[in-house]
Amino acid sequence: MHKVKWGILGTANIARWCTIPGMKQAESCELYAIAGRSIEKAQRFASDYGIPKAYGSYEELIADADVQAVYVPLPNDIHLKWVKAALQAGKHVLCEKPLAMNAQEAKEMYCTAKECGVLLMEAYAYLHSPYVEALKKDVTSGMIGEVNYIDTAFVTQGYKEDFRLHKEFGGGATYDLGCYCTTMVLTLTEAMEEAKGAGTEGLEPEFVKASAEFTDLGVDFMTAGLIKFRNGVRASFNVGMNLGENSNSRFDRLYIHGSKGCIRSEVEYNQEGNVSYRIYTTEGMKEKTVFVPQNYALEVEQLSRCILYGEKPHVTPEFSIRNAELIDRILQEIGY
Repeated sequence: MHKVKWGILGTANIARWCTIPGMKQAESCELYAIAGRSIEKAQRFASDYGIPKAYGSYEELIADADVQAVYVPLPNDIHLKWVKAALQAGKHVLCEKPLAMNAQEAKEMYCTAKECGVLLMEAYAYLHSPYVEALKKDVTSGMIGEVNYIDTAFVTQGYKEDFRLHKEFGGGATYDLGCYCTTMVLTLTEAMEEAKGAGTEGLEPEFVKASAEFTDLGVDFMTAGLIKFRNGVRASFNVGMNLGENSNSRFDRLYIHGSKGCIRSEVEYNQEGNVSYRIYTTEGMKEKTVFVPQNYALEVEQLSRCILYGEKPHVTPEFSIRNAELIDRILQEIGY
């Protein structure tokens, strides 16, 4: 089997606990190199996960001619710099969400990717899940009728010393968690528009309303909002980093309401294993269970297929830019 040689730009926890295990499972991925801000940290990661090459700077990894694709799990505020550097070096890039600090940065990155003839995909592992595909099929099948309202929430806790608490790094609940809610809503509304054979005009927000609680460091700790799209679909969301203290528990919710019924789910974003949601119609309640492999493996495998065989990236530039524009509007609303 053909394999893509991957390098990791940074030693973030999401790489350690999520993406590297996924890369180990992905058949078309060869985990080849890792770079850290110090050679010692990179070497520890390399030793822990059997990675052949370790570099003490990001520049060294990008300059390695054997690296074909780069995964970027760096803080939000430096995505633009390092994504562009990797693209300009001829590397394909998978960049952690949120891709950019604003829509203009996202457009700049995708423009660079196009100019350099390489691929850039934003890393939303959960969007590769069979659970999301099953939701899209049920929503577009007509079983719950015309969808008019989507509600979703993602609230966590346990943040202490973390870059996501600092505004200068692009921290806060909307950037870190709200992007899951906005992408879920956009994914479902996009699927509905495609099923109707409509264009993208209906996906434009007619209005966005939001409010937030801020920390002393200037980031939103909890944000709630309401969106109405031009196709008539309304959506509400709640995101927060302050569910409680001294714990890592969380609260996830997705309700999809239609003219003939509804779908309710408490499945965590990026959940794997057997996951279930409930479908309510006039005929009663039906529970659907979907087996979900490791989402990060699905994500890396998909981009590797794009590189090797020309498959279309699952998370497209158009989708990521549309989501970045929506986040821009939410942040403007709350006065971030």
